[in-house]
Amino acid sequence: MQHEAHAHHHTADTMAGAMTGATWSMAVQATLHCLTGCAIGEVLGMVIGTALGWGNAGTTVLAIVLAFFFGYSFTLRGVLRAGVGFRTAFRVALAADTLSIAVMELIDNGVIVLWPEAMDATLGDLLFWGSLASSLVIAFVVTVPVNKWMIGCGKGHAVVHQYHH
Repeated sequence: MQHEAHAHHHTADTMAGAMTGATWSMAVQATLHCLTGCAIGEVLGMVIGTALGWGNAGTTVLAIVLAFFFGYSFTLRGVLRAGVGFRTAFRVALAADTLSIAVMELIDNGVIVLWPEAMDATLGDLLFWGSLASSLVIAFVVTVPVNKWMIGCGKGHAVVHQYHH
């Protein structure tokens, strides 16, 4: 409990310091962190759903669920390593990653849905892998400014940085 009270106090200090400015480098690093978890979940979901012959909706939902799962898991793992209790670490992961993952998934899946024939591509098609890779790159580019804004406001990955000493 004492550690959580210290963490709360430290969060206020970190957030006040973060509002003075977020760099593009910070935003890129935060987005790369988010992209790693999202990409693992997204690719895994698309591969599983496609391999099992699921429809587009089921495959997309699985990919999104797994993207959030892996995105949160990476942050959770890092915060737990800092000695924080699970409940606090879980809250930090939700606060740090929810908007970033949501934007990334919206863009990523939106690109695939709008890409002609990408939703019908199979695992052996270059279109499957090309559209998936391209959609993740586009999602990254769109999400970097979102993360820069969040860090500048003391939110998102600005909250996580206090646990990376």
